[in-house]
Amino acid sequence: MPVALRGPGLAAAATLLAAAVTAVVLVGFSLVSFPAYGNSNVLRALTVVGQTAAVALVVLGVLCARAGERPGGRPALVRAGKLAAPTGSALLVATTLGIPLAASRLYLHGVSVDQEFRTQFLGRSATSLGLPDMAYADLPSFYPSGWFWLGGRFADLAGLEGWAAYKPWSILSLAVAAALVTVLWTRLLRTDLGAVVGVASTAVMLAYGSPEPYGAVVALFLPPVLILAWHAVAPTSPRGGRGATLATTLYLGASASTYTLYTGLAAGTVVLMAVVATAVASLARRGVGDARERPAPLHSTPLWLPAARLAAIGFGSIAIALVVWAPYLIAALGGAPADSGTALHYLPDAGARLPLPMTAGGLTGWVCLAGLVWIVARAWTSRRAQALGLGVVTVYLWSLASMAVTVLGTTMLGFRLEPVLILLLVVAGVFGIADLAGYAVRAAGRQGGADRPAAEAADRRRRATAVVGVVATLAGLAHVQGIPDHLHEEIRLAYTDTDGDGERADRYPPGPESHYAEVDRVILEAFPGREKTDLVVASTADAFLAFHPYLAYQAVTSHYANPLGRYAERNEAMIGWEDATSGDELYAMMNDTPWRHPDAIVARPSGSGYSLRLAEDTYPNDPNVRRFGTTIPAEAVTGPHFEVHDVGPFAVIVVR
Repeated sequence: MPVALRGPGLAAAATLLAAAVTAVVLVGFSLVSFPAYGNSNVLRALTVVGQTAAVALVVLGVLCARAGERPGGRPALVRAGKLAAPTGSALLVATTLGIPLAASRLYLHGVSVDQEFRTQFLGRSATSLGLPDMAYADLPSFYPSGWFWLGGRFADLAGLEGWAAYKPWSILSLAVAAALVTVLWTRLLRTDLGAVVGVASTAVMLAYGSPEPYGAVVALFLPPVLILAWHAVAPTSPRGGRGATLATTLYLGASASTYTLYTGLAAGTVVLMAVVATAVASLARRGVGDARERPAPLHSTPLWLPAARLAAIGFGSIAIALVVWAPYLIAALGGAPADSGTALHYLPDAGARLPLPMTAGGLTGWVCLAGLVWIVARAWTSRRAQALGLGVVTVYLWSLASMAVTVLGTTMLGFRLEPVLILLLVVAGVFGIADLAGYAVRAAGRQGGADRPAAEAADRRRRATAVVGVVATLAGLAHVQGIPDHLHEEIRLAYTDTDGDGERADRYPPGPESHYAEVDRVILEAFPGREKTDLVVASTADAFLAFHPYLAYQAVTSHYANPLGRYAERNEAMIGWEDATSGDELYAMMNDTPWRHPDAIVARPSGSGYSLRLAEDTYPNDPNVRRFGTTIPAEAVTGPHFEVHDVGPFAVIVVR
């Protein structure tokens, strides 16, 4: 194979192809006016056609690779296979998400609940080359900015507002990640098996992780990186595993800049790997037990090597993560006042029990069960099984720790690790099914314990391989065409929520959000010459700040608020506005705070005043957020410091 299609060259080619097929799907389907996904089966039918094409492309890649890698095979076929498979994975993402959402400008889950702050963050990131906080003025970002910063650059390049860029950027980033993880698998394994594992992991993450796209991007790479990490801390020779060490370091650094929870899981697994490798090496040095009974080849690992590799990975990944985290850490360590933060204050029903996807039934459940069986059966002979098994163990240890620390008034969000657990077990299940299929194919060439004649054996093995391939392909199609059903509620909200243009994609009358353009116009006209990024707006109108990148006086909820922003104190200050009896008194209250006063307030008229809706953390209750109102008296917004403009159901209070 030419050097250009090895390693980085292959990854670059796969990235370009993934971007191309995603652009074709998104742009092509945007040119046609389709009915809403839930109101018609047209988009559902087209989705299945696209998914079938994606699976067919992966199958073509597998066939080309197998033909080219045989003795006497053509290298061109191998190159074609190595490009077709990742392109098929990317096309699966583009069609599974892009076609059902073709008639909407919003992504899965619309701008409801958590998707509101994510859209707001992307909108803020599109306004600056720096790392601005998603809400507050003059603060470094607390939430990891990596994916959002890149999304901001995409929005700028595409000429889109942040909210309008969220859907295409989510789908594009997932498609590119799917292509790259397939490339990685084909580098770690033989091409045909790597292609299958790549598309299988893509399908699983689409079903269970796609509503949180940046988390899904990080999770997709976790299984292959754990295999690399195991080679790094427990190499087969003292000089081995250097490349794996570098790859693990890069992954942990990048993931820490994107999604800290999955980074913590990955880092915890690497630590566990180092402990296990050191323990086994120590037992080997002391001559405890039979070396043949130890997981091979751990008995050959030098005692000092796992800790040394772990330190290199740790320091290297922290150095990379500091590119994103340094501004916040400098501010926090510099003594800036801060809340304790409530990001970990959430314990739903799923967080109070251990995830057991292998008992759920259905195709995914059965493959997870096969993966668990394979990990246990091959734990002493397969390094892949060891790595994935340690990942599964870490998920369960994390989940148990998350439940245990509830006595301390917090959690570790263990329930959010279930998509990763499913992914690890499905990957292991594919390995187990591949092993079983290999046994079946080899058995087809034998009869009564003896090999059949060569020609007959080869013919029977080809037939058995064809049977395995057809069954696996149909099983894959059955899973992928059910993904939109699994995401039914998320797709529905993308059509029923009002978008930034004031329209609902299902063509029903829009909500109050249709007045946001007028609210935006009133604010900007009140401050000629000033940009949105220089104006602080106190608004509890749903998603207004997600569509318009003003600075926020208050974040959506405390759980995603920057601790340096002092969420609780801001709430207290806003509640105190109720006590103002004149414009001068209210203006003095607004200026008697350590943060910038609002330049405008978007409220709702309510009897004798103007109401704002606030939120507070109610953990350990579930739901963990309580909404309540505060009302600014009408007499408090009179005088020279305030102007009140009525816009539909809203009142825009300009503060001078």
